[in-house]
Amino acid sequence: MAKACSAEIGIIGGSGFYDPAMFESVSEVKMYTPYGAPSDTISVGDFKGVKVAFLPRHGKRHSIPPHLINYRANVWAMKDLGVKRILAPSAVGSLKDEMKPGDLVIPDQFIDLTKGRQYSFYDGAVVGHFSLADPFCPELSWLCVEAAKKLKIPYHSTATYVCVEGPRFSTRAESKLFRSWGADIIGMTLVPEVSLAREMGICYTTIATVTDYDVWANKPVTAEEVAVTMKSNVEKVKPLIMEVIPKLLKERDCQCGRSAEHALV
Repeated sequence: MAKACSAEIGIIGGSGFYDPAMFESVSEVKMYTPYGAPSDTISVGDFKGVKVAFLPRHGKRHSIPPHLINYRANVWAMKDLGVKRILAPSAVGSLKDEMKPGDLVIPDQFIDLTKGRQYSFYDGAVVGHFSLADPFCPELSWLCVEAAKKLKIPYHSTATYVCVEGPRFSTRAESKLFRSWGADIIGMTLVPEVSLAREMGICYTTIATVTDYDVWANKPVTAEEVAVTMKSNVEKVKPLIMEVIPKLLKERDCQCGRSAEHALV
C-alpha cells in the first residue's frame, strides 16, 4: 500500500461524526477486499501529524441497515490501510435510568444477540478461537474516558452493550429482559465489528452515545427529540476524538496486536 494511502488510526462511525475541517490533505480511497466492497470510500487525512482513515459505517447517505453492513470488508479495508487502532462512535439506547440521553458510554463488555452476520475471517483451513473475555482495548478505552473527563462530558466507563440484529427495535418484554440481565445500553452495530478487529490485531473501542431510553421506560420519545440528541452527541464526540488522536502516536502497550498468538488451530 502506498504511503499516501495509509493510516495509523481508523474511525468507523456515522457520517455525522466526520468533519473534513478536522483534517488536512484529505483524499478519498476506494478499497477492494476479498469480502467485497466496504460501506463506502474511505477518507484519509492528516490530524496533528497522525494519518486518520474515516469510514461511514452505514455509507455516506446512511443507506445500509445494520444487519446488511459488510463488517468483514470494513475491518479488512482498515487493516489493509495499516490501521492499528479503531475508534467506533455509535448511537445506542439506554437500559438504565442513570445513563441519560446525551451521555457518552465507553462499554467494557457486550452480549451478542445478532443472528445472521459473518462473524470471522477464519472460515477455511485455519480455525481461529479468539479470546473476547475483555473485548475492548483497555488502553484505547482509558484514553477516551480521560478525554471525556478533561472535556467535562457526562460519561460512563463500565457498561454492558447488548447488540441486537435490527433493524427493528426491541419489544417491551425484550427490553425488560435485557435489563434483568444487568445490561446497560442497546445497539445494532457493535458485533461483529469488535470481534473482527480483535482477529486482525487492531485495538478497538466504541464511543457509545445515548440517544434515548429503550422501550422499558415509560418515557415516550419522538423522532424529532432523538434527532436533536444525536446532533448534540456528535458535537460532543468530535472534540473527544480530536483530544484522543494525538495521544495515539506512541507504541501500543496493550496485547491487542498479539491476539492471534494462542488463537489459531
